[in-house]
Amino acid sequence: MKLSAKSKKQLRLANVSFVLLFLLAVGLLQWLSRDYHLEFDWTQSGRHSLSEASIKALETLADPVKITAFASKRQGQRKAIGSLISRYQKHKSNIELEFVDPDENPERVRKANIQFDGELLLEYNNARETLTKLKEETLTNALTRLGHSGDRWLVFLAGHGDRSPDKQRNFDVSLWAEQLHKRGFKTRSLNLAETPNIPTNTTVLVIAGPQTALLRGEIKAIRDYLNNGGNLLWLADPGSSNASNSLRPIAEMLGIEFLPGMMVDAEGQAITGSATAVVMASYNNHPIVKTFSTLTVFPTVGAIQHQQQEEWKSAIVLDTRENSWLETGSLKGKVKFDKGEDIKGPVTIAVSLTREAKEKEADEQRVLVIGDGDFLSNSFLGNAGNVDLSLSMINWVSQDDAYVSIPVRAGNDQGLNLSRTAQITIAVVFMLLIPASLVTGGVVVWWRRRKY
Repeated sequence: MKLSAKSKKQLRLANVSFVLLFLLAVGLLQWLSRDYHLEFDWTQSGRHSLSEASIKALETLADPVKITAFASKRQGQRKAIGSLISRYQKHKSNIELEFVDPDENPERVRKANIQFDGELLLEYNNARETLTKLKEETLTNALTRLGHSGDRWLVFLAGHGDRSPDKQRNFDVSLWAEQLHKRGFKTRSLNLAETPNIPTNTTVLVIAGPQTALLRGEIKAIRDYLNNGGNLLWLADPGSSNASNSLRPIAEMLGIEFLPGMMVDAEGQAITGSATAVVMASYNNHPIVKTFSTLTVFPTVGAIQHQQQEEWKSAIVLDTRENSWLETGSLKGKVKFDKGEDIKGPVTIAVSLTREAKEKEADEQRVLVIGDGDFLSNSFLGNAGNVDLSLSMINWVSQDDAYVSIPVRAGNDQGLNLSRTAQITIAVVFMLLIPASLVTGGVVVWWRRRKY
């Protein structure tokens, strides 16, 4: 059948109109995709959307949040980071995400103290925190901590040769104080001989390895602080007998005792070269360390004995390995375990104590006692995971460990188990019969049309 000139013209016009309308539709879709971002999560468990816990956490953040992702361009992790952050940006538009290539910006990496490719730096008001694990749970908890970073004062006891947050000596803890400042904590030193009362806005009192005995009035001030519900971080260096003896009333009040001697760790000696260095490689389920997996090093650490009391509930935070022991003799020459004199591991080196708060707004009063202060000193803070452990400790004792648990939202079992016969049938139908029928139909249509 031949088409008339008029029919050909109409057909040509219809084809041109179709092409123009198609191009217009494509352009309209491109404009919509650029200016309007719509996503729909149709998964049964909603695993591509933020959880309710994360959305509620974002509602507590009134100010802008800046997230800097230190990720190389050659790595595929930028896409994963952007995908996760975009979920948060849907619910909080003033979250800013910036990508920085560590290879091109080494100075920014150094200033931010970034250790790993793909690490995130979170900044909110004057507080900041870094993240190495890219998960909704870790990111939401970090944002929650930043949102709670009001005026949190860490008051360091001073006047007895204590470790200072302000001085730069190897013995002091100024580098740790810098890390605390980045996370919104404020620090100050307090000499109780000059100021006999501990300020009421103290979040945590820090006793950091005093070398000389405290006065009776200072002990009373610490007791009053604890009786009023104050939180305490006690870094007790082994060998400071005068300071330990003067602080004995505080230890008795808490139900703890510092055992004489110093820990010896055979495996720690193999790693560090020092017999007194205790290397922690595994941890228990205490909230401070339950998510911890990196090594931590304690250069010189003593043992702590604790007893359960009616008021205080105690728990082991850190204990040494079985092949360690508490050496009660001399550390000169060849050091070996003496049965009947030394105490074989595992031995407790860090204890937490909690009780119901009395006059404070918090529900719980917290005390953390550690048999070493060297691991936080300027000399040793950079060893292994000491920084991360120290921050986890201060978060717990300051009650800034609000943890949002986000369950894994996996879909229902979507596996399809087919018999061998069913597999062969599907393969024949979809790989042979359907393609063959399409080819046959096309040949038939072509053969019929070629006659006209």
